[in-house]
Amino acid sequence: MTLVSARELVTDAATRGTGIGAFNVIHLETAEGLVRASAESGLPVILQISQNCADYHGALEPIALATLAIARRAATPVAVHLDHAERPELVDEAIALGFGSVMFDGGALPYDENVAITAAVAERAHAAGVYIEGELGEVGGKDGAHAPGVRTDPDEARAFVAATGVDALAVAVGSSHAMTDRTASLDLDLIARLREALPVPLVLHGSSGVADAVIADAVRAGMTKINVSTHLNGFFTRAIRSTLDGDQKLVDSRKYLTPARGALAGEAARMLRLFALEAAEVAG
Repeated sequence: MTLVSARELVTDAATRGTGIGAFNVIHLETAEGLVRASAESGLPVILQISQNCADYHGALEPIALATLAIARRAATPVAVHLDHAERPELVDEAIALGFGSVMFDGGALPYDENVAITAAVAERAHAAGVYIEGELGEVGGKDGAHAPGVRTDPDEARAFVAATGVDALAVAVGSSHAMTDRTASLDLDLIARLREALPVPLVLHGSSGVADAVIADAVRAGMTKINVSTHLNGFFTRAIRSTLDGDQKLVDSRKYLTPARGALAGEAARMLRLFALEAAEVAG
């Protein structure tokens, strides 16, 4: 097993009509917990490093090399993906570091500029054998495509994919980034029409705000790559709070990060099974 490309994982899920979990890495403990979740569930996982994460660590290379090393030691298939890169040079750096897939996010740009830059980035990614995800319109919570009421037009999406050559497309169907309650309503009919219209897999950003049963319905309608960050961060942080509340004298960070890592791993494993349509609570 070990390090694989997201191309392999997303293509396999799309072929089988199931979903693949793509979870954001914040720090080393997150990456370790997500690989543990993959091992516990027996299912593959995509580890995502965002532009925001790279900026938090001061550069992409330190967190990228650590995450790639963890993925290479995994007993299950694990991919490492660059998420929401708005700087083309960051995509180029990720490719040089050994990422198997990248996302260039030109959603905040005017349509023609988004097409031109995404196409140029995609050409460089493909020359290096790297899978690339694009986005049409900004993602909500960050002022855009996944904000309430914003939707991706199937015809425009088809034209965008044809003009840019992206391998997967993040689409706006009702979800929003950084939600802490799971109340988002997805347009399942639109997902089905997008799946029919596009020759590439669909990506759902902002999945933290979507309830289990709705995510399962979205996968059945044609959604493939399911991105989650905030929801898992909540499990990690609540576990830290609980441990520290229980011992006011605790100062060894390993003693509160260990249960936090375990809490994240447990929920991530459950979500991987959910996306694979294996969870009993989504049977229907």
